[in-house]
Amino acid sequence: MQANTPGGAMAGGQTAGRQPGAPRWHAASAPTRFAEAGGVRYAYRSLGVEGGVPLVMVNRFRGTMDDWDPAFLDRIAARRHVLIFDNACVARSGGEASPRLTGWADSAATFIAALGHDRVDLLGFSFGGLVAQEMTLRRPDLVRRLVIVGSGAGYVEGANLQAKAIEVATRPVNTDEDFLYLFFKDTPTSQAAGRAHLARLRERADAFAALVSEATWKAMLSAGSDVGTPETSLLRRVGAITQPVLVANGNEDVMIPTFQSYALAQAIPNARLVIYPDSGHAFMFQYPEAFGDEVLRFLEDDALP
Repeated sequence: MQANTPGGAMAGGQTAGRQPGAPRWHAASAPTRFAEAGGVRYAYRSLGVEGGVPLVMVNRFRGTMDDWDPAFLDRIAARRHVLIFDNACVARSGGEASPRLTGWADSAATFIAALGHDRVDLLGFSFGGLVAQEMTLRRPDLVRRLVIVGSGAGYVEGANLQAKAIEVATRPVNTDEDFLYLFFKDTPTSQAAGRAHLARLRERADAFAALVSEATWKAMLSAGSDVGTPETSLLRRVGAITQPVLVANGNEDVMIPTFQSYALAQAIPNARLVIYPDSGHAFMFQYPEAFGDEVLRFLEDDALP
């Protein structure tokens, strides 16, 4: 889903890397860069200190780079190299949108290879969580650790997407009220946190200069349907994921019911589950510092294999 948010002109062109000793880019001001691979021009932003295993974030349904909360990104980028990007045919990136989940996973892997990385940590949000799981299954050599937030397995008996959530998420244009309904819990505290999150998104001068086209988000819907039946559910395959996995969600997710996170954590051999109170689908934007620290602890835990 894409919030209907005004923005300035899109950053353009390949930007030069920072000079040694220059301050870190903050999420609200990091330049948009481009990398070409497989005939696709990928738009991305690089945050934090480069070096080591980067954390690559894979976005949600109708999400762009501008939808990541700056407070969440900056919390993690204080200690890690973070990469956010628009996958093929999303917002600032070129190419064609695949109607298959495998196509989205392969495109994400192509982007990572284009930047010269052969080992990454991966964080997938919502639809991006499905993509991240598929990529980990297809390219286990590429993924060191996996974080799955506000996501699930596609089909989980008794815990599938509700008709109202689908109707709201697929409106031609979404209002702030749509966004607050889908992403935050219906309590005064969670709704207030949602409005604060929306205000932080607008700190970026060129925020939402490029959106996700209807053809692309319909391709996302098609790709998600690849795991939307009892026979095709990711629950049937994620037992093959041997990497350490952090699964997290809010305690009342109206987009992808929280029970899906529980079922996923049960099915993945080396998974841990964290549920945040008084929150919904975008719990990590309600608790950007707390969950940012949780992600850092998980990625830096030397006791994990």
